[in-house]
Amino acid sequence: MNIIINEELRSFIDPLTPVEYAALERSLQAEGCRDALVLWRDVLIDGHNRYEICQKHGIPFRTVHNNNFATLEDVMLWVIDNNLARRSVSDFQRGMLALRKKEIVAARAAQRAAEAPPEQAPEEAGADESIDPPWSTREDVAKAARVSASTLSQIERIRKTAAPELVDAVRSGTISVSAAANVASLPADAQVAAVAGGKKELQQAARQVREQKTGTRPKKEIDTLAPEDQVKALRAEIRELKDRMATLLNENEVLKSKLTHLGAA
Repeated sequence: MNIIINEELRSFIDPLTPVEYAALERSLQAEGCRDALVLWRDVLIDGHNRYEICQKHGIPFRTVHNNNFATLEDVMLWVIDNNLARRSVSDFQRGMLALRKKEIVAARAAQRAAEAPPEQAPEEAGADESIDPPWSTREDVAKAARVSASTLSQIERIRKTAAPELVDAVRSGTISVSAAANVASLPADAQVAAVAGGKKELQQAARQVREQKTGTRPKKEIDTLAPEDQVKALRAEIRELKDRMATLLNENEVLKSKLTHLGAA
């Protein structure tokens, strides 16, 4: 059997931690591979870790085919929706998946609109009734990812400007989404250096960026700007304050969690 691994599909979900991988490996060795791997044509679309471990140890496995998809993009949307529904997926990964789905949906809408008859309304031409919920605004995407619009904005910033090492640090839980969004504003080499320095170095880098941002432009300076520039400056300050609030709320939740664990101990 020729099973094809599509790396983009595989990247849609965070890799298992070493502890999780070892536990799955022990389970497969002891009990065999009870759940079938899912294929679209020859492409593996569900069960990448099980397939890897089965190949490594020569463990037999079953496969089932889901050939109801017309294109690889259909498969991607199916994989994204499956992972968005899983409780074990982190807020960061759900945000990343939702943003990827938004890109796919937007590209499809643009293609439909370009191929539509001239007399068809643009909104009807780009509509995709198979996509639910709507994906036209940040609020729509945030709702699907089960995160706030502010958190989604931070995840989008990380996705666009973070060095791969910083993204890995967020996925592993070394740094929070809000702190990583601040670090992502630094040059790539500074991000890599902060990650190499460990958790404390990352936290310090995030704090320094946050302090620089909250040192907002003096009111007198804003008053000297043209009206449209004043609006832009004030909106930028509002965004920064929202980011700061999200950071504080996240830190508060972390402290609450630690207190809960200490109380339980």
